Amino acid sequence: MDSRQRILEAPESVLILKPSSLGDVIHTLPAVAVLKSHWPETRVRWLVNPEWAPLLQGNPVVDEALIFPRQKFRGVLGPFRLFEWARNFRAKGAAPLVLDFQGLLRSALVGRFCAKGRFYGLSDAREGAGFFYEAAADVSRQRHAVDRYLELVRLVGVAVGERLDWPLPPCELPRGFDVGNGYVVLHPFSRGKGKSLTLEEVTQICEALAPRRVVLVGRSELTLRVGSNVDNWLNRTTLLELLAILAHARWVVSVDSGPMHLAAALSDRLLALHTWSDPQKVGPYPKKAWVWKDGQLSQRGYPEMKAASRVQAVLHCAQLFVPESSQGD
Repeated sequence: MDSRQRILEAPESVLILKPSSLGDVIHTLPAVAVLKSHWPETRVRWLVNPEWAPLLQGNPVVDEALIFPRQKFRGVLGPFRLFEWARNFRAKGAAPLVLDFQGLLRSALVGRFCAKGRFYGLSDAREGAGFFYEAAADVSRQRHAVDRYLELVRLVGVAVGERLDWPLPPCELPRGFDVGNGYVVLHPFSRGKGKSLTLEEVTQICEALAPRRVVLVGRSELTLRVGSNVDNWLNRTTLLELLAILAHARWVVSVDSGPMHLAAALSDRLLALHTWSDPQKVGPYPKKAWVWKDGQLSQRGYPEMKAASRVQAVLHCAQLFVPESSQGD
């Protein structure tokens, strides 16, 4: 069902269902920003996993971040605990308009309990979630996630302009971090299978970028031997501290991951390294950001060029973003 469900009067509140993941939360921000701009007096409340809540607490378009305790629902008894939690959550989360950007059975169950009025989702929702909706935005999984989520706010009659915003909360650099004369951020590891750089690639990239300063960020249990141009902040930052480091970077190199999407929300000075994931659907949204996949280096909507390895792709972008001759400017 894709008829426009135009709401003429601003609802008193709206409940956003998008608990995870980090990248998906970031992809949803433009849609919520448009919604808040259209209904500035509407109270926007967002159900989110606790680890991503810092992005919404203090965010200018989110009035309240509600915590979804995802870890409690694991195991054989998880579905029963989820049902009981959702029923009890209704007293806190009830809203006249509920929008399900997650599109899974658990989010649909929560939404059905909390919807005092209208409950809408996406047409490609899974696990039978669509049966709970009053209406669904007609979307295709071939489109970028950001564009899919924008269709859900269009469904309720909110106009979406050409310029999109990624509102983010205030953040501060970690204590002891020196912004210095500029640096390249390298985020080399991902929880997704097959997405991470190898230790050899990390070493090669850091050495090849010298004398440029390289700041390593993210999470890893691996032990790295780094050169004198490398500032190792692995496992040492909070989410908001990571956001601040990305915001001050000259440019960012990242595997396909949540931090890559954080970087894309801040700037198009980004190289995203993809393996099996499709950058047309989940790559960096800015068209001028660079993407490497299957030996090809490209920007969205522009011709591709060959870059056989991920290391070669980094070296090519290094000359585009900050030539070595000007790295100390």
